[in-house]
Amino acid sequence: MFAVLSLHRRIAGFFFLIGFVALLSVTFVAPNQVNAQDAVSPGLGTAASFAVLANTTVTNTGPSVVNGDLGVSGGTAVTGFPPGVVLLPGTIHAGDAAAIAAQTDATAAYLDLQSQGCTTTLTNPELSGLTLTPGVYCFETDHAQLNGSLTLSSAPGGVFVFKTRSTLITGSNASVTVTGGASTCDVWWQVGSSATLGTNTSFVGNILALASITLTTGADVVGRTLAQTAAVTLDSNMVDASNCSGLAPTAGLSLTKDDGGARVWPGEVITYALSYQNTGSIALDNVTLSDTVPANTTFNAGSSAAGWVCDEGNCTLNVGTVQPGAGGSSAFAVSVNDGTDSNIGNTASITSGDTTATASDTTTVRGQEDDDDNPTSPPPAATAPPPAATTGPVATIPGVVGTPSAQAGVLGLPNTGGAAPQATYWLTMTPGR
Repeated sequence: MFAVLSLHRRIAGFFFLIGFVALLSVTFVAPNQVNAQDAVSPGLGTAASFAVLANTTVTNTGPSVVNGDLGVSGGTAVTGFPPGVVLLPGTIHAGDAAAIAAQTDATAAYLDLQSQGCTTTLTNPELSGLTLTPGVYCFETDHAQLNGSLTLSSAPGGVFVFKTRSTLITGSNASVTVTGGASTCDVWWQVGSSATLGTNTSFVGNILALASITLTTGADVVGRTLAQTAAVTLDSNMVDASNCSGLAPTAGLSLTKDDGGARVWPGEVITYALSYQNTGSIALDNVTLSDTVPANTTFNAGSSAAGWVCDEGNCTLNVGTVQPGAGGSSAFAVSVNDGTDSNIGNTASITSGDTTATASDTTTVRGQEDDDDNPTSPPPAATAPPPAATTGPVATIPGVVGTPSAQAGVLGLPNTGGAAPQATYWLTMTPGR
């Protein structure tokens, strides 16, 4: 009987041991396996709508386009907008409550990424030529670099996390692309110091850098640039977070009308530059400029851009489809009619469906009242000298051979500015014999 009980105890102990080992594997191994296999996109909270977010400053040079909100949380300096543009419904938040809250949420996302365990540790910091699948990628070196092409391949829902202890740097014309249904919204770059994208780099994903982010000339990002403690610097870039921001697509147009400060005479030509831009986040079709030939002028086709069509003084120019952030400029010219004595002014417009914008300008026509330093009419021809005098006071000029004579007369000089007429003397010499 004791033998039977001992056997039962041994069997029970065996199964207990198996269960205990299984419990250990669930408690200690499973979490590591999850971290090693599955990268997770962090929540961005209020930072989700931001394409560009800095702590100190956002500085731009050139016609950069930001599709999403732009913000500064620690400082308030945002420079270079314009010529840069934040597309609607994106907004510039310079040190306001929205920017501060977004930076707090972006920092939480940065720490989330930093805490995720590594699926793969790459021995070479160079990412060029690789095709990678979802996971958390770390580097034996303290930095990562890309001087060629990187491909990220996944079915929809795959998440890519790249973690560096220091910098992320790309060379000129480097590129990152997603294939197989992977989303740019699920690509994350946690950078331990600063990120710098080289000239004309084509990049995807969300860059969360502890320090600064610099986009050199022509570098574009489909994703976000979120700098935790320093600046974001742009130079003729596109940062497009529209696929992931949650902001509703919005149409928008802007228009300016500029005669270049012209002041014209009757008979001269006024050439207006009509400059337009799609300031919304969706492409606009059938975009049309309209302008009315002002009173006292005639449309000048030779000095206008090709394509204008005028009907009884109402002129239109179809510029076709304009992509978000894109734009252009077209010349519209009129000749001022002779005898016009009033300034020329009117309003131009641009439309695409229900989206419209207007702009006005007034041009000064010379010949009206003006100050003495800026005459507004051509001066009359100078008065010809009168015939040789035959009477009047005679003055003797020492050393001159001949008989001089002069006639004093009172003449109104042409450019006295309204002052009293001045005495003018004409001297006539008769040759001596």
